[in-house]
Amino acid sequence: MAQKFGVNDLRGVVAVTPTPALPDAGELAGRDTVDLEETDRMIRRLIADGVDGIITNGTLGEMATLTLTEWQAFTRRVSEVVSEVAPDLPLFIGATTLNTRDTVDRIRFLEDLGIHGVFLGRPMWGALGADTMAAFYRDIADTFPDMAIVLYDNPEAFKGPIPSSVYAELATLPQVIGAKYIALTPKFAVDIAAVDGKMRLLPLESDWLATRTLYPDEALGCWSSSALCGPEPVLALRDALASGNLDAARHLTHRIDWTYEPFLARTNFPEFSKYNVTLEKLRFDEAGYINAGPARPPFLTAPEAYAEGARENGRRWRHLVDEITTTN
Repeated sequence: MAQKFGVNDLRGVVAVTPTPALPDAGELAGRDTVDLEETDRMIRRLIADGVDGIITNGTLGEMATLTLTEWQAFTRRVSEVVSEVAPDLPLFIGATTLNTRDTVDRIRFLEDLGIHGVFLGRPMWGALGADTMAAFYRDIADTFPDMAIVLYDNPEAFKGPIPSSVYAELATLPQVIGAKYIALTPKFAVDIAAVDGKMRLLPLESDWLATRTLYPDEALGCWSSSALCGPEPVLALRDALASGNLDAARHLTHRIDWTYEPFLARTNFPEFSKYNVTLEKLRFDEAGYINAGPARPPFLTAPEAYAEGARENGRRWRHLVDEITTTN
């Protein structure tokens, strides 16, 4: 199959999903814990509500805690739904593992399903040197010349960020079309220059207005896990930016920032990363857009203050959704 997605297909709102879980998912003996009915409903609802792309199986998508058979079942259901209702939707399924060979096997499974995009971190048992990191992605691109790759740049999960020199090198590979970027830091400017328009660096939705202001030709999309609390605020922000309504974009960004005030990810990302999966699932379920279900072992606990902050984020996001839907 020819490569289906390119840089210009990464635009608008790219929703980052969890993997819905059945009630026994937190049990050590639990197997086949993916809630496939909720997975089906989640993907259909996101598409019907108007997201522009979907990423699965990163950290909050529990790539690290799913068994192979669970990941395959989830991926198969996501693929079936997208193929049925939105076959041209940019879809990027996570396939990060602890080594290159397992990742190759996962991507072959994606190819067999007819999936055209992969969301890809890197082996992280130990930190990778820049040369090893670049070689890993080159090997994947060479092995799967028709598979579009969105890089997963999470400095906590992967023991450091992708160096700017590696961004520059990977941007020359046509398969590497973008990256999920963690935050708008001074390094972002260096990395934007390094990729030179050949790759889309996706900011978090709360950074999108600032990024679009600084880089109007490059910042044409964002990623959002909060879209799984209800995508309306991020879709409204997308539409405001597209129409040039900066007053509305500023107001929406301010309200989105308000929802994040109690959420640990905003105040202490390294600490948040210890409890990422647990806290994300709590806020999704509190918001009520989907039924994310429990986290899988070992991510079963979190300090109550952190947990309540996540639930409050979900409540605030639901309030913001109500504000927007009432206004419209």
